Amino acid sequence: MNHTPRIRTVVSCTLLVVALVAGATACGEPDGHQLSLRPYDAADHVSFNGPSGNKKADPDKPLEFTVKDDDVTITDVTAVDTEGRHLAGELDADGKRWHSTTSLAAGTRYTVKVSTENDDGAPGSRTYTFGTTSAKKFLKVTFGPQAGTYGVGQPLTAELSAPVADRAGRATVERGLQVRSAPAVTGSWYWVDDKTLHYRPQEYWPANATIDLRSNLKGIKVGNALYGGDAKALKLKTGDRIEAITDASDHSMTVLRNGEVINTIPVTTGKPGFDTRNGVKVVLAKEQFVRMRGESIGIAAGSSESYDLPVYWATRVTWSGEYVHAAPWSTGSQGSANVSHGCTGMSTANAEWFFDTVREGDVVKVVGSEGETMTPFDNGFGDWNLDWDAWQKGSALRSGTPDAGTDVQTARLRPQV
Repeated sequence: MNHTPRIRTVVSCTLLVVALVAGATACGEPDGHQLSLRPYDAADHVSFNGPSGNKKADPDKPLEFTVKDDDVTITDVTAVDTEGRHLAGELDADGKRWHSTTSLAAGTRYTVKVSTENDDGAPGSRTYTFGTTSAKKFLKVTFGPQAGTYGVGQPLTAELSAPVADRAGRATVERGLQVRSAPAVTGSWYWVDDKTLHYRPQEYWPANATIDLRSNLKGIKVGNALYGGDAKALKLKTGDRIEAITDASDHSMTVLRNGEVINTIPVTTGKPGFDTRNGVKVVLAKEQFVRMRGESIGIAAGSSESYDLPVYWATRVTWSGEYVHAAPWSTGSQGSANVSHGCTGMSTANAEWFFDTVREGDVVKVVGSEGETMTPFDNGFGDWNLDWDAWQKGSALRSGTPDAGTDVQTARLRPQV
């Protein structure tokens, strides 16, 4: 019973002796090829144009790695800053040089991992860390509206501290402004002018949604010597989907909550020469009392159209003075004729109900009027009067030629054979 293990041991040793006589490597020791696969320090084989010690890199200068030896190639470079943003780069076809293709962020620190491979297939790696100098000129972003709960028609706004006119700079700004909502929606920015952007979904926001808006532009180069600065993030919500649809030809307003009719109100709208604007507007503000004067809309004092009236329960829908409000002086015409100077008038009780029912951002739409269509941007929020195709043309990322890429992306870099 004890002889079997001994026999196995003798056989094993005999095989080992035979192997050694044949010139093979001893058991458990790697052969010469295996030794060449041991990882090595890539710093011994790669040149780096970045700073050393406590010095900082100039964000305007590209980052570059070049191999020193003919038998080594770069296989991968990953550069990430403290904000978690990846620096885009390009590797030459022969794997001998990598360089960044977008500007480094200013005033941050980078961690860069370089991976290499020699002709025998052995892997090399090296990690570099360094800081970048701070910018002297910052682009600040102020988001709107203020935090709170709004109607489903409320656009988001971004006001810039400096103008951005060129398409490349605008594309960089848009990529850095992040909008997330739950439920998720398809949306886009629109450049109203060089310092103002609006954001809206393809359709109205979902009811009872949560919306987060933040900037990822800090330190990112936007233009010559102009870098993104700090921006306060914004979080807001939407309430129920409230839509007030006024048919000026029928002299009535239908109010819906989440698609269900909750009230039908007799109204009067603008008379000929003062026709109410058609189209979609959103509630801008609610004012329990407003003093309305004809001079505010260009009517000469003392003329036949002049007026000076105390008005209650006034819901503003344009900055030029169009309201939905109580008009007790015209109750005889409400539901049958249009006699106002452009506002939508109703009884005091109905105006108070409307005032209490709607909030900022709720949708107020007028159809059937002889008036012009509400303009998109210069008199409140007429953003919804542009169809989706027209809206997307206001984006630097979606108008014209396709965008070339993003400043914040990961590049997996391996030369193609």
